[in-house]
Amino acid sequence: MKRLILNAAGLLVLMSALLGLLYPLAATGLAQLLFPAQANGSLVAKDGKPVGSRLIGQSFTEPKYFWGRPSATSPMANNGASSTPSNQGPTNPALTDAAKQRIDALRAADPGNTAPVPVELVTASGSGLDPEISPAAARYQLLRVAKARGLDAARVQQLVAQYTSGRQFGVLGEPRVNVLELNLALDRL
Repeated sequence: MKRLILNAAGLLVLMSALLGLLYPLAATGLAQLLFPAQANGSLVAKDGKPVGSRLIGQSFTEPKYFWGRPSATSPMANNGASSTPSNQGPTNPALTDAAKQRIDALRAADPGNTAPVPVELVTASGSGLDPEISPAAARYQLLRVAKARGLDAARVQQLVAQYTSGRQFGVLGEPRVNVLELNLALDRL
């Protein structure tokens, strides 16, 4: 019996060291070597300082910026430690009220825009952290941003096109625009 306990304890120590220490160190080292940007959070820098991540949405509310999807995370918006959907179904009055408030905010920021509001500008994503919007959502906001910045709408449209990513491998997903990268490009103009 003593031999079985010693063998089990030895195996526990060996597997703990192998799978709890050596494997994570090897995986981290390999990731740092092959994919350093992704391994460090896909950070985006402005003037040498990190201002966000390509993978986590940011809250922009000024008219001169493109606005991303609403965030359902708590206790604050776009909280990477609290990735979660709102879990509100289509018949939940709270979801309807929140969507109406977001539509009202979009209409107030751009009163002349009578186009239908794209759904991703009023509903949160499943993770609550979506950093991207559709090209249609960017086009919806284009005139507001151009006017607020005193830019020609065609120039802003060029930037939207430049920061639009196509489908992954040409077939997966939909075209998308990273809001943080687009807004930083606008700031650089």
